[in-house]
Amino acid sequence: MEPDSRHALLVIDVQQGFDDSAWGRRNNADAEANIARLVELWRSAGAPIVVVRHDSTTAGSPLRPGQPGNDLRPGIAGDVLITKNVNSAFYGEPDLDAWLTDRGIAQLTICGVTTNHCCETTARMAGNLGYDVTFVLDATHTFDREGPDGVTVSADDLARATAASLHGEFATVVSTRDLVRASGA
Repeated sequence: MEPDSRHALLVIDVQQGFDDSAWGRRNNADAEANIARLVELWRSAGAPIVVVRHDSTTAGSPLRPGQPGNDLRPGIAGDVLITKNVNSAFYGEPDLDAWLTDRGIAQLTICGVTTNHCCETTARMAGNLGYDVTFVLDATHTFDREGPDGVTVSADDLARATAASLHGEFATVVSTRDLVRASGA
C-alpha cells in the first residue's frame, strides 16, 4: 500500500485545542509522532494530503475560530484545508467528496483526533461513499467518556471499539508500523 496520486492521507482535527486537559484523560501518547510519520511518508511520495480542521460553533470551545486552540499543531499542512463544524469531514468546506473525485482519488488513509468521533465518522462515511479506507488506529487518540449510565469508558476501550466496528466493514484497521512497512519506506 504505497501512497500515490490516487491515495490521499486525511489528517483530521490535529489542533492545539486537543492539548487542553479539559477533555480528560487521553490515550495513545504516540499518536502525534505516528501522524508525523504518515505525513512525512505522503510528502516524500508526493501524494495528496487533506487536512481537516474543526471550527466549533459551541461557545467556550477551545476549537472555536479565533481561539488559539483552533490552530493546527505545528507541521500539519496539506494540499487542501477542509473546515467543518460537525463530526464528518464530508460535511465541510470545500466539499471533500468533490475534491477527491475531481482528482481521481479512490483510496483514503485516515489519522487524527478523536478516534471515536471525527475520525470514525469520516471513515464510516468514506466507506459508504465507496472509498477504499485504511484507518491507522495508533495515529489517532481519544479521551475517556462517561456513558449514559454514569460509568466512564476508557479511551483505550473506546479505541478498541472503534477498531472492531470499522474493521472489515468500513475500513481496514492497521498500525503505523505495518502501513509504513507495506509502503516499502
